[in-house]
Amino acid sequence: MMYYIRYGFLVLLIHNVSDMRPFTELYQNYQEQASLIKFPSHPQKLYESITYFMDSPSKKIRPVLCLMGNELFREIHGDSYMAANAVELFHNFSLVHDDIMDHSTLRRGRPTLHVKYGGNTAILAGDTLLIHSYMQLNKIAIDYRGQVMSLFSDMACKVCEGQQMDIDFEEREIEDLSYAEYIKMITYKTSVLLGTSARIGALIGGADSQQQIDIYELGKNIGIAFQIQDDFLDAFGVAAKTGKQIGLDILENKKTALLLKAFELADPVRKAHLKNAMTITGEDRIEAVISIYKALSIDQWAGNAIRHHTAIAFESLDKIAVPVYKREKLYELANSLLVRES
Repeated sequence: MMYYIRYGFLVLLIHNVSDMRPFTELYQNYQEQASLIKFPSHPQKLYESITYFMDSPSKKIRPVLCLMGNELFREIHGDSYMAANAVELFHNFSLVHDDIMDHSTLRRGRPTLHVKYGGNTAILAGDTLLIHSYMQLNKIAIDYRGQVMSLFSDMACKVCEGQQMDIDFEEREIEDLSYAEYIKMITYKTSVLLGTSARIGALIGGADSQQQIDIYELGKNIGIAFQIQDDFLDAFGVAAKTGKQIGLDILENKKTALLLKAFELADPVRKAHLKNAMTITGEDRIEAVISIYKALSIDQWAGNAIRHHTAIAFESLDKIAVPVYKREKLYELANSLLVRES
């Protein structure tokens, strides 16, 4: 392997351009490059808080998906690392602000940024991460910079719109909500970032417009399936494997895919039972709600929904005219995300 420096960053050149490398290898390559991102030292509290947040352990699925989108078509170009940085910085911006809005106290097993450094600093840190994401995009080649900026900005707006939808969800009665609205909300809030990450990488890799759309649909539907899987694991997972208490979403009365679908499928009597179960205090609420889920076979429904969106994702990938062996690593990534217990 060879490396070169561009814009002060270490970028990997691939010797064997025909191979698609596994996620773990690209993850390591991205980590090595991302570790070279340096923030100013002053004001100390602001940049110390950003470093604290960015250094916390995470899967880096979004930036690596950008690299995989590029490598599906040709060897990874240095600009894909700039785009991957922008994706990761933006993602962390959204998490910082989400934690503030949700009053979360923990993120990735550590105190959230606003808990550790204060709300005002957290707001500024999030804003700074957003600005730095665009600074990364501004470093890529002028040939496709405008297209990338347009895709990225459209995604950024949708993520903010999705967050507002999520806030609105919590203020609306369950009778006024639908599963279809939930899918739109999670698509905007989380899935468009996955889809856009893959699409920008593909664009830099030379994909045509239809190939870009197809890989976007791959990422978007993986994101939807991933979120439904999260909702499923909260109710039907095993605490020893998920690493968290089962039923936290139920305790917090979150309007998940499972809850909304259960309310849609229930007859009037079960609807009344479900609403009553949601008013029970403490751990008994979890048992009562999950009992209704089981009676409605919501666990089976969730499995089918996950498989449905996974199938759409794979169908989109199958449309892309590249050798099958080049698609294998993306199939493996999707399966690793969706056949999980934590």
